[in-house]
Amino acid sequence: MLYFNGQYLALTIKTGLITGILSLTEGIAVGRTFASLQNYQVDGNKEMMAIGLMNMAGSCTSCYVTTGSFSRSAVNYNAGAQTAVSNIVLAAAVLVTLLFLMPLFYYTPNVILAAIIITAVIGLIDYRAAYKLWKVDKLDFLACICSFFGVLFISVPLGLAIAVGVSIFKILLHVTRPNTVVLGNIPRTQIYQSLNRYKEASRVPSFLILAIESPIYFANSTYLHERMLRWVREEEERINESHESTLKCIIIDMTAVSAIDTSGIDMLCELRKILEKRSLQLVLVNPVGSVMEKMHKSKILESFGMSSMYLTVAEAVGDIAASWKPQP
Repeated sequence: MLYFNGQYLALTIKTGLITGILSLTEGIAVGRTFASLQNYQVDGNKEMMAIGLMNMAGSCTSCYVTTGSFSRSAVNYNAGAQTAVSNIVLAAAVLVTLLFLMPLFYYTPNVILAAIIITAVIGLIDYRAAYKLWKVDKLDFLACICSFFGVLFISVPLGLAIAVGVSIFKILLHVTRPNTVVLGNIPRTQIYQSLNRYKEASRVPSFLILAIESPIYFANSTYLHERMLRWVREEEERINESHESTLKCIIIDMTAVSAIDTSGIDMLCELRKILEKRSLQLVLVNPVGSVMEKMHKSKILESFGMSSMYLTVAEAVGDIAASWKPQP
């Protein structure tokens, strides 16, 4: 009988949800690990359906909640198994052992069982990949180390949960703190690239050219607004110290902005108003199709005007600089 009441119902639901998420994460992680070794692909949707149906069928006979076991998969892989028939043989062997051979294994030391698992798993440790993660992305390396030591010293579910938590933190960090760069012109070309990455790139007098390298959402619109104004203040301070020509125009390259919401649109409007009060012109360059459609529906293009929208940075710089020259 199934009872959907009682003092332990909330705890059961919470435990079931957490167990299901960790089981799915572990199963897919194990599957992709061995898929990379054998050069084939794993479909996450099919893995989720298989684990769900397996546990639903097992619950009818009071089976233990299970998933794709890492240690058994490693033993299976090292034994040379090629097809799913090996799982049937393994299940039959476990059934026979549980029914008839348990007295023989009762006194088997745990160290022997641990040695079997360690022998099968130790070949999967790839320290070169960990070193590559350290060189490429420190947060990926942190997730790797947390997962490794969590699984090694605590448990597989908790180790994977820590790694997933670090990965989610990384995603949130990138979403809420998107990268913005100052662009400069590469001499004798129409190309504009980051001043930090290209030493030969040079600033264009009277222009501050910025690039946003992420979508603009409510989660990062406030940060981008403050970051843009800080770029403007830093540029004005630099101009005053070096006695260069006055800053007149800010160009925002939106080539990498793949999406925008209403908070992002409001941020651009507010930024334009603030810059206009400081006698600075704001120009947008190359918004992608979906971004352009939302800006058109929100009527923001009417406030900006077509003279503040360009397809390329070079076109914007050339056209605006020409409008500043005195007419004969």
